[in-house]
Amino acid sequence: MTAGGIGVVTAPAGDDAVLPFEVAALDVRGRAIQMGPALDAILARHAYPDPVSKLLGEALVLAVLLGSSLKFDGKFILQTETDGPVDMLVVDYRTDGGVRAYARFDAGRVAAAEELGTALPAALLGRGVLAMTIDQGPQMSRYQGIVPLEGDSLEEVAHTYFRQSEQIPTRVRLAVAEFHSRDGGALQRTWRAGGLMIQFLPDAPERMRRSDLPGGDVPEGAEIQDREEDDAWIEAQSLVGTTEDHELTDPAVPSERLLYRLFHERGVRVFSTTPVEDRCSCSREKISGLLDSFSDDEIRESTEDGRIVVTCEFCGTAYQFDPAQFMDEE
Repeated sequence: MTAGGIGVVTAPAGDDAVLPFEVAALDVRGRAIQMGPALDAILARHAYPDPVSKLLGEALVLAVLLGSSLKFDGKFILQTETDGPVDMLVVDYRTDGGVRAYARFDAGRVAAAEELGTALPAALLGRGVLAMTIDQGPQMSRYQGIVPLEGDSLEEVAHTYFRQSEQIPTRVRLAVAEFHSRDGGALQRTWRAGGLMIQFLPDAPERMRRSDLPGGDVPEGAEIQDREEDDAWIEAQSLVGTTEDHELTDPAVPSERLLYRLFHERGVRVFSTTPVEDRCSCSREKISGLLDSFSDDEIRESTEDGRIVVTCEFCGTAYQFDPAQFMDEE
C-alpha cells in the first residue's frame, strides 16, 4: 500500500459487516460498520417509537463495534439501567456474529417527551449507569465495566467508559436514520445505522505511556507523555470529527469510501470483515432448563390457563410448556 491510498484485501464490506482498519502513520486502529437489514429487522419487530428506535440503534452499533474486537468465543453485553422514559437498553453481541437487542420504555413518558420536543438521548435515558460485560463462557469469570450515564449522547458515554475503565484513547461516531422509499407505490420505511471507532494504540516506545515510574509523587523533572495530547492522536480525532451523520448511514457512502475520505493522505489499510446477523440465542431447551430450577410453588405461580408461556423479550418467540413436566412427583 502506498501513502495516500487505501489497501483493500476483501470485497466491499456492504451492510451488516464490521470492517477493521489501520492508519499506521497515526498509530490508529479502528472499526467501521453500516447496518441495514439486520438492524431494520430488530427495530421493526417491536415497532418502537422513533426516538426509542434511534437510541437502541446507537446502542446496537456501539456494542457491535466493541464486541467485534474480542479474540475468543464469547459475547459482549451492553446494558443501561436508568430512571428515564427508556429505563433499559440491552444489546447482546456474540463473537459468531449473532446480535440481538431490546429496549424497555414507558410509552406514556416517551410520547409526552415527543410532544414537548424533548425526546433527546439524555432526556430519554435520564440518570443511571452503562454496563459493558465480556462473557467468555460458563467456565470463565466475567469482566464488567460500569460508568455513570453522563453526557448528551451514547457517544459521550462511550468516551467516558474508555477514559475510566480502559484508559485507551478512543473516539466514537454513531448515527441512526430512517430511510423512505417507494415500492410499487407503497411507502417503505427502513432503518439504517452506521458507526466508526478509532483507538490510539502506539507501538513506538516514545509514544507509549510511561509505566516505569515509582508510585507516589512523580519525580521532579520526569517527562510523561500524555497520549491524549499526542499530535498523531489529535489529527486522527480531528479527521473523524468531520464525519457527518449521513455519511455513516448512506448506502451510497460505503465504509471504504468514508475511510478513504478521512485518511487517504495518511494511508489506510482495511482487513477482512466480520458479518453481523440478526439472530436470537433463545431456545426451547434453554428455557426448559431454567424452568427445571423452579420450585413447585414458582411453577404454579407461572401457570396460567393450565400452561406456562414464556415469551422472549428480544425476538418475541413464545414458548409453551406443560407445567406438569416441571413438578416434583409425589
